[in-house]
Amino acid sequence: LNKDKFPLDVVCFKTVNLTVIHTGLIDGSDVTQTDILWKNESDSATIECSHTKSIQYYQMYWYRQLPGETMKLIVFTTTTPPHKYESGFSEDKFPAQKNDPQTGSLTVEKLLPEDSGVYFCAVSQHSDTGG
Repeated sequence: LNKDKFPLDVVCFKTVNLTVIHTGLIDGSDVTQTDILWKNESDSATIECSHTKSIQYYQMYWYRQLPGETMKLIVFTTTTPPHKYESGFSEDKFPAQKNDPQTGSLTVEKLLPEDSGVYFCAVSQHSDTGG
């Protein structure tokens, strides 16, 4: 499975009711993600992800890593809904869009301090395993 990932930091400060969303490169210069967003607590934050790989890379994964925890998959998306949400994550809180093979987005609704963490976009090439 070939995945390229980018992180997105989300930090929410209770004292100033400000959420900071930041991204940076981990691997794969042909995958890009929203750089930085400044949001207030209770706002929504939309993270855009795109790539310049072939259209066979139409599978998109969204992960979140909270401080002191391992990275967890939020949702797996393709251009054909429904998207597959992992246990503990809902479409109401984390609506995802995947309208074409090379772009997608994840929104975090009603930001809370508990949403602070690093968010990753990853893309994967479709492969048939059947014979």
